[in-house]
Amino acid sequence: MEITKSLISAATAIIMLLTGCATKPEQSGSPAEGGDTNITEETTMELTQKTFAADEQHVKLIGRTGEAEGIRWLALSASGVEFTFTGTSAAFTIVGDSMITNAEKQPRYAVYINGEQTMDNLVDSAEATVTVFTADEAQETTVKLLKLSEAQESTMGIKDISITSVGEAKPTAEKKLKIEFIGDSITCGYGVDDEDRDHHFKCSTEDATKAYAFKTAQALDADYSLVSYSGNGIISGYTNDGKKVESQQVPPVYTKFAKSWGNYNGIFNVSDLDWDFSKFQPDFVVINLGTNDASYTKGDKEKVLEYADAYAEFLKVVREKNPNAHIICSLGVMGADLMVGVKKAAEKYTEETGDTNISTFQFKTQDGNANGYAADWHPTAKTHDIAAADLTEYIKSLM
Repeated sequence: MEITKSLISAATAIIMLLTGCATKPEQSGSPAEGGDTNITEETTMELTQKTFAADEQHVKLIGRTGEAEGIRWLALSASGVEFTFTGTSAAFTIVGDSMITNAEKQPRYAVYINGEQTMDNLVDSAEATVTVFTADEAQETTVKLLKLSEAQESTMGIKDISITSVGEAKPTAEKKLKIEFIGDSITCGYGVDDEDRDHHFKCSTEDATKAYAFKTAQALDADYSLVSYSGNGIISGYTNDGKKVESQQVPPVYTKFAKSWGNYNGIFNVSDLDWDFSKFQPDFVVINLGTNDASYTKGDKEKVLEYADAYAEFLKVVREKNPNAHIICSLGVMGADLMVGVKKAAEKYTEETGDTNISTFQFKTQDGNANGYAADWHPTAKTHDIAAADLTEYIKSLM
């Protein structure tokens, strides 16, 4: 009987080995019963070329941007797009507006690869494809394009983006802190790349990324939006003859995507688009308007009160559109003559609305002897550094 059992057991074992049913010994480090396997299957994905629109599915939209005529429009200072991908090349098809025929008003933009600026170009043609990145082997890469010059002078658009990649382009992540800056030429970085006070405006010497607003956002690791126009104010743009320049007032265009003297094919202007404030709800709004108004008010009491009254009304619009933001009313980099009007505006606004989520901040006035002047007596990069450092610390104190 024992011999028979042994023969049956041996036969069963042989059959199980032949049919693959024998139990294998547990390997060191193998998952417990019912657990996930540690063995991964390697999959090789091929590089393919993809062309896509600069939309929220593929890119992070930086600052205010607009979409019209199938084009992503960049108008305002330091607005742009950013995305990551794994691949060997990336290119933008860029269009220019009607201002490209004027060499001094051609839009200026920069490209950054993995945080390093690699291009600084002017848009000088109606349409062009610009390759911004190439590599021999696929690598994970972050691409950012920013418009350096301001909206008022000219605009540019991204018709499409092409990449050779494994997988798709993805937007970079949003930051926790968001700040909107509303201002004039100081916020735009007017003339910062031309430290000769006797020179005048050119898009090629304007760079918002070297101005206090952008630098403050960088220091605070914040997403930002710059709504700024050179020569503009609350009630008047810059004037040489004391007459009010009503065509250069920021409040009437604040709810628009942007304003510009340029147009596209004679049929589209960025002011045709209303701005959707739900796209960017800031934690702080910094208003720096009054430097140009001061050329009109010139200490006249009635004009200062007119400025303060109009400013207070503008604050109501800013609050309506940005219900949770702390509003900072600032002035002073190129002179603080109207700071009294700024304070009156903030006080009047609070008295009329009961809203106390607002404050005033005075910048140090630029010291040209120590830090020089840029074009048309504007602040240099060194002065902007000082202003950014002071504003950064002030916002930190509010946080």
